[in-house]
Amino acid sequence: MSFMYNPFPYDDPRAVNRPALPKKTVEAVVAGTPKAAAALAGDIVSRLKAAPGRNIVVGFDGYATADWTRMVNLLSQQLLGKGIELDVVAFTEVLKSEQEIADMINPNLEWDTSKDPSLLFGRLIERDYADMFDAAKFAAFKQRLEALPPAAAGRVLLVYGSGCLVEEVRGLYDIKCYFDVTPKEAILRIRRGQFANLGDKVAAPANRVIRRCYYADFEMGVRHRGKLLRGELLDYYMASDRPDHIHMIPMEALSDIFRSLACYPFRCKPVYLEGVWGGTYVKKLRNLPDTMRNCAWVFDLIPMEVSIVVEAGDEKIDFPYFSFVQKEGEAIMGRPCVEKFGGYFPIRFNYDDTFHSNGNMSIQVHSGAKYNQEHFGELGRQDESYYVVVAGQDAKTFVGFRDGADTEQFIRDIKLADTEYKPVDYLKYVSYEDSKPGLQVMLPAGTIHSSGRNQVVLEIGSLTIGSYTYKLYDYLRADLDGKPRPIHTWHGERTLAYERTTSWVRSNIVQQPRTVREGDGWAEKIVGEHDLLYFTLRRLEFEKRIEDDTCGKFHVLTLVDGERIRIRSVAQPERYFDAEYMDMVVVPADMGRYVIENLRTEPISVHKTMLKDGFDKE
Repeated sequence: MSFMYNPFPYDDPRAVNRPALPKKTVEAVVAGTPKAAAALAGDIVSRLKAAPGRNIVVGFDGYATADWTRMVNLLSQQLLGKGIELDVVAFTEVLKSEQEIADMINPNLEWDTSKDPSLLFGRLIERDYADMFDAAKFAAFKQRLEALPPAAAGRVLLVYGSGCLVEEVRGLYDIKCYFDVTPKEAILRIRRGQFANLGDKVAAPANRVIRRCYYADFEMGVRHRGKLLRGELLDYYMASDRPDHIHMIPMEALSDIFRSLACYPFRCKPVYLEGVWGGTYVKKLRNLPDTMRNCAWVFDLIPMEVSIVVEAGDEKIDFPYFSFVQKEGEAIMGRPCVEKFGGYFPIRFNYDDTFHSNGNMSIQVHSGAKYNQEHFGELGRQDESYYVVVAGQDAKTFVGFRDGADTEQFIRDIKLADTEYKPVDYLKYVSYEDSKPGLQVMLPAGTIHSSGRNQVVLEIGSLTIGSYTYKLYDYLRADLDGKPRPIHTWHGERTLAYERTTSWVRSNIVQQPRTVREGDGWAEKIVGEHDLLYFTLRRLEFEKRIEDDTCGKFHVLTLVDGERIRIRSVAQPERYFDAEYMDMVVVPADMGRYVIENLRTEPISVHKTMLKDGFDKE
């Protein structure tokens, strides 16, 4: 499920993982759509020869926005060229009417602009693909598969469409293929007008399509894909971001790739987004395109938004990160984590860059578990934290209300700002900390906060998959599209923890680092830990090297000061990842003991995030 609305169309070439793969696995990957179609046709022909007169039923399933067109046409060319008849059926034929589907889904979407001015929110659907099927049409479709008339030379029936490999008919297919799409590419396809929501004849405005995808289309697709991957119920997996260069991977080879990758420290491929308060630091650091106006957000490891690139021979294959997690969750996260969080990777990471920008981020607040569950059907609370990586002149991190602030007047003021465009003297109400590198601020749900201009913060948050950010005041500015920025006072005033003032903040969620272990030339310090958060925030400081142990829980490491480090397994030192400044690396739960080595000469600081002891009992 993706909830980004406007990712920049840029692929970072540096984020590549190179696990050692068996030769047979590398050779099993078919690269390029024409070659994939030829290989699939070859498989079909061999099956027909093995059983003369029989029929072959092929299913092309896929994630929302999957594009089967080229593969269908190329496979048709291949088969017809060999004298084999091919019938093609669009699985959309079994769907209920457009209106019937809308009547099921629209009640889950918020339509009251007084509560949700940009119509961003909704409630996660609890239905599956089967609920979208017309009973009579689906029964006729199933009967057609069961009663295909035999042909002397054999014939092929190809069915394509999301959900076509549902359990009720899965056993009727001879060859089962799944076309996966990374979250960023899915959103870009929507914005390019290449996708309409399931059952719709034409596409709604892009933002409406994306919202419905999040609460329905993506939600159904994620659950369905997880069953297929975990059960190894496919013959071929298609990494299909590039329709002209699909990677076709037999299920056995896919399992080998994911199993091998889960034995290594790994890095995901970031997604970059522009924003009205966006800065310049990451844009320069990572050589982002000149065509980017700025870089506001860097989704380095937001699990449902990013992908992961694996090198297999001469090919670089781009997988949705969550597909990897669905297949290898226990190795990556550990069994207690999988059971506690329903298979979701439970912490998310990104950078907020306001360095040399034109202003602060919006003053905002996020909601807690009970509110999210009751209003949106979500999995849990939306906690956050900021770790200041870079700070320029007069940089501030806003957190909590000022002691003695008139919070009732604050609510009146921000409502007037929204309706009558009256500026708010927000410094009269909102407290701040002077920013400097190394400042860690925890932001439990309900805490008013903002990252001020002229800094880069490492933002670390809890499980919540969506974006329940309620902007309370945004300085009366327009967004990059020239339209006023939406304000969410209806949800905001209902979720604010008004008692979290300067005194409480400095006694609870802005802490002084405390050493938990140390040795000659190294130390590990807690920089943020609180009962309201289920993860703990640490900093590893060393000159040459430091050892650690996952103890069955994944670690996420970010090089926040220094040039280059190597993160490697102690037991199997060939399993390593070299990280550069501001890279984020996941150390899988199964790795156990590992070492971080300084590959340069300067002192090193690595930010470490992990689940707290006892997280699964909370």
